[in-house]
Amino acid sequence: MQTPPFASSYARSERPHAPSRGLIGAALVMSHLGRRAGAIDSRRALAAATTLAGVSAALALILPDRNAYAAMQRAQQPIVVVGKPTSKNAPDTFVADQVQTDTKTNITTWTGNVQVWQGDQAMRADVITYDRNSGVLAARGHVAITEPDGSTTYSDYVELSDGMKDGITTQMYARMQNNAKLAANGSRRTAGQINDMTHAVYTACEICLKHPERAPFWQFQAFDATQDHEHQRLEFSHAWLEFFGYPVFYMPIFSMSDPSVKRQSGFLMPGISPHDRYLGTYLTVPYFWAIDKQSDLTVQGLVSTRTGPQITGQYRNLMNFGSLSVLGAVAYDTHRQGAFTNTFGNSVSAQDDRGLQGYVFAQGMFDINRNWRAGANVNLASSANYMRDYRISGYGSQTLNSNVYLEGFGVGSYARLDSQYYQGLNQGVISDSALPFVLPRFTYAFQGQPDVLGGRFSAQSTDFDLYRPDGVSDQRAQLQMNWNRPFHNRLGQQWLLTLRVDSMVYRANELYKQPLYYGTGHNQTTGQVLPTVALKMNWPFLRTFAHGNGTQILEPIVQAIAAPNTGNSANDYLPNEDSLSYEFTDSTLFSLNRNLGTDRLDGGLRGNVGLHTNWTWRGHVIDMLVGESLQEHIDHNQLPYSGLMHHASDPVGRIRFTPNRFVDLTARGRYDPWHGRVDFGEGLLSAGVPLLHVNAGYIYQPVTPYYYYATNYRVSGPTSIYYTPTNEVTAGFSTHYKEYHVSAYARRSLSRKAFVAVGGDLGYSNDCFGLDILAIKQYTYIGGQQRNMTILFNFTFKTIGTFGING
Repeated sequence: MQTPPFASSYARSERPHAPSRGLIGAALVMSHLGRRAGAIDSRRALAAATTLAGVSAALALILPDRNAYAAMQRAQQPIVVVGKPTSKNAPDTFVADQVQTDTKTNITTWTGNVQVWQGDQAMRADVITYDRNSGVLAARGHVAITEPDGSTTYSDYVELSDGMKDGITTQMYARMQNNAKLAANGSRRTAGQINDMTHAVYTACEICLKHPERAPFWQFQAFDATQDHEHQRLEFSHAWLEFFGYPVFYMPIFSMSDPSVKRQSGFLMPGISPHDRYLGTYLTVPYFWAIDKQSDLTVQGLVSTRTGPQITGQYRNLMNFGSLSVLGAVAYDTHRQGAFTNTFGNSVSAQDDRGLQGYVFAQGMFDINRNWRAGANVNLASSANYMRDYRISGYGSQTLNSNVYLEGFGVGSYARLDSQYYQGLNQGVISDSALPFVLPRFTYAFQGQPDVLGGRFSAQSTDFDLYRPDGVSDQRAQLQMNWNRPFHNRLGQQWLLTLRVDSMVYRANELYKQPLYYGTGHNQTTGQVLPTVALKMNWPFLRTFAHGNGTQILEPIVQAIAAPNTGNSANDYLPNEDSLSYEFTDSTLFSLNRNLGTDRLDGGLRGNVGLHTNWTWRGHVIDMLVGESLQEHIDHNQLPYSGLMHHASDPVGRIRFTPNRFVDLTARGRYDPWHGRVDFGEGLLSAGVPLLHVNAGYIYQPVTPYYYYATNYRVSGPTSIYYTPTNEVTAGFSTHYKEYHVSAYARRSLSRKAFVAVGGDLGYSNDCFGLDILAIKQYTYIGGQQRNMTILFNFTFKTIGTFGING
């Protein structure tokens, strides 16, 4: 006599949580039943059963009706997920208190804590009968089916036939992966794959252990349900979505993936937005295609009331040697951009960019071998207005950046070869013809091991060929070599000797154009070499106080730097691609070159002095640094408000104050004593307790550096916008209480007396549901239009997905 094998399963438990009524009351009975079934006393008779194969874990998962809830109030919450069946060749074993075989009827009956197992699968019940004539196996009373992974299904009665492929169950309850629970009054199993259920209930919410009769936070109540094990789908007909037992939304048909499925082809949650400035009311319907285990494709259609439709597609592929992601869309935009006045007060004519529009955002990275890899980032759009009209991510940025690269990693070395392309999005301010093509750029860095003198050699190079359709085009070859030798003496002084050589060779043309505006249009070949010697001394003094619970550090810092005087770079027609801004703060006080790049270098004789002090005691911290730079040569070619317009620089400083673990305050600045003003200031505050956290920031600068090179500053000086102070304050807070959370932020320009951006989030989340209401408003102008205000409602149902409504 032969019988089919058990079906294996896979499962994972989750923590218990909140109250619920109906279906999940069944969960509590099972704990008691499972423990009882597992208690095998010494009186059991061990009978080697000849051929009963195990019971399938894919039995129908059924939900009890209201009357059945009370009978299952003490159940444990099992997990059931269908897996691969056990081999037919595995032996069947039975353990029971009593075994009886009726030779006349050919029926075998096991009673009293019956256990039947095959391989790692087992079924427990009060009574199990097997009819050899009909091949029907019936289990009654506290039935528990356990799989190799420990998952269990409980029922009052199970009847299986046709090699365990067909059967019926009553009052079934199961807990699946991700804490999902499915139950039904009755179920019919067909061909070992399809379970048809009646009066089914599904939820992923925890059930209150004290009041299991309460409804869960949300659940689906369906007249009929089908579980398709082959395609791993759950389908409900005539289903109501209920919150706390109250129906709120009716669905004639609802289909979802089995909770154990990580990715499966099918339609995703649609999105609907009632109002948008450019789209009006619009609907999005996405479809997900799981191509194979490593790649997928998501296609989404968008239909709106104010403009044409859009089709979006995203392809992803995660390979053993790399990854690829391509996101793109095609739309028919019916909006037309009108004329406007840009930031500089210039009139910008209307743009006729209606019709077929699109974009592509692609990222790829591929390993060539253990030392080399290649990749690309492609970001292109037909127009900024199209991105605005269809809410494409990245709208509001000044540019879209693209690059392709090849990079290698060695012991102490790094190399990268890449090319860059920029597309301007704010055509009222940035023209595409003024943006550079970098074709190509080569970067190399090397860090050596300590040598026999105790020093360490390093080198780096950044070389490029840069082309602008309307602007300076140039090529650069650069090499920087550096040797550092640290040492200390008996006085506790820590010294650092640095020998450095910077060298660059340039070839440039059309130097009279932006961003240099030199008075020549001829091709120029020039270069610069700057050797530098620097010696830096840190002399920390340390003492303890507060009975050994605190420390104080007083650390004078002195640095001497000697280099040739570089003079005025404009006289040498040196191009400038990487040093368009100058930063002199506490962070660059002891830097050999305070420019951001190497096209402009700090030369001449100078000394830097500073005093660093730190007090730390019983959780309190005060850390300060003040300093100044003394220079023999004054470079009047520096940007205005650089802080280096005199032999003695503007003093710089920083202080960090942490009185306890709830407050952290950092402030830094630069003061101009000749004019009695602060030329740079920045402050950051972070304070909070577990219930409430506050952030605040402030930045001040007397100019807006971005606009310095917008016009020919050598003739008429910087544009008036450059002299508009950067004077902004930001503030935000976040708080949470139990399942609720609230956060908000604001950024305001004090000089322009206008907000830059505001936003907030109000939300609720528990073990199975999440709701977030987000509002974002940005006041920047792109193409003469202020950015949209976005209100987003996100509803998240565990094991089902997220449903969003935009406003």
